Amino acid sequence: MASVEIIAVGTEMLLGQLVDTNTPYIASKLAENGVDVFATHAVGDNRERIAAAVRAALQRADGVITTGGLGPTVDDLTKEAVCDALEVDAELHEPSLRAMEKVFEKSGRRMRENNRKQALAPRGAVVLENHEGTAPGFIAIAKNQKFVASMPGVPREMKPMLIEGVLPWLHRRFNLSQHIRTRTLHTIGIAESEIDHRIADLFATLENPKIAVLAHQFRCDVKIMAKAASEDDAIALTAPVEHELLERLDGHIYGVDDQTLPGAIHVLLQQTRRTLAVAESCTGGSIAAALTSVAGASKSFVGGIVSYDNAVKSALLGVRADELERSGAVSEAVAAQMAAGVREKLGSSIGLSITGIAGPTGGSPEKPIGLVWLGIADASGLRTRRLQLSGDREGIQSRATTAALGFLWETLNSAEPLAPFKA
Repeated sequence: MASVEIIAVGTEMLLGQLVDTNTPYIASKLAENGVDVFATHAVGDNRERIAAAVRAALQRADGVITTGGLGPTVDDLTKEAVCDALEVDAELHEPSLRAMEKVFEKSGRRMRENNRKQALAPRGAVVLENHEGTAPGFIAIAKNQKFVASMPGVPREMKPMLIEGVLPWLHRRFNLSQHIRTRTLHTIGIAESEIDHRIADLFATLENPKIAVLAHQFRCDVKIMAKAASEDDAIALTAPVEHELLERLDGHIYGVDDQTLPGAIHVLLQQTRRTLAVAESCTGGSIAAALTSVAGASKSFVGGIVSYDNAVKSALLGVRADELERSGAVSEAVAAQMAAGVREKLGSSIGLSITGIAGPTGGSPEKPIGLVWLGIADASGLRTRRLQLSGDREGIQSRATTAALGFLWETLNSAEPLAPFKA
């Protein structure tokens, strides 16, 4: 099995200004194709440090994959550093230069002299075309026959280059035959400790495939990982374990692999030909944003009302002024009236509401920061749920969004009708 180390280049990552999403994506694709990732690193825009990181990684692994630092500016130094590490010169790759000139000509922009540097590659390297940008990638071979594959840092440029260029090259180079299959089951409404209790014996006995649990905010993923000689063999290993997990976690699995919670909600809504509207206060529209992130959401999502001010709750959602005075905006009764009001106002089958105290101020002993009320209304009645969340303002809003979507999915997935609500 081939082995690699991944190096993400960019000072902005070391300053906390940019989150590296390339490394986990590359690592997952390598695993799927039977390549071991020994380690991952982040290095700033410093030629000597990048070169040192490449040299060190090549001592431990068969190759190195880098992202970032291939642009035209003075701080794009990956190519130069790789040349230093491999002790080779850079040479102009004429096809890349011509492709770059066409891009600039087509866009009507002037190509600066510093752009020419993007058409340089380590001498003898395999050049990887960039169909989404101007910076080509490359795969350079060291004197000991180990390799360095370098790709741009922009994800939309890196991803197709990895799939179309680097992975096929790795298959040819190492005659990759082992397949690693990962199947991810997404759960909601069940704690990590409860999942562990239900599947503890599988943890103890399974070797191939293995399982792992990864907790997120108000949801957990259960991963099944198998190694086999082919994809079919890997599927044969994971299938019975997946079936067992589906039985043990019945009622809590909303999707697998790329399925999202908003996507699963739309599937349930569209299967039953129902529509949804949301009324948000403390989340400020993030629930609607999550729901509309799904392609085809317009078939089941009508719209939303961000009713932050009490006057908006009354004027647009029909929340009674006396109820706001008596119970306060963050209360079960107001959440229920918001859900019923948005359903009626926007003409949807179902109304979902949320009201809460995200902080950092506004709490009291009776209603502490993190208190959230959810409401769901349909033609049969209402359902509410109280939450007490922890964290800062951003964390509470994020957890509240996930919790509201989870509450909605559980309700849609349940055969029980909603109960009449008495304010």
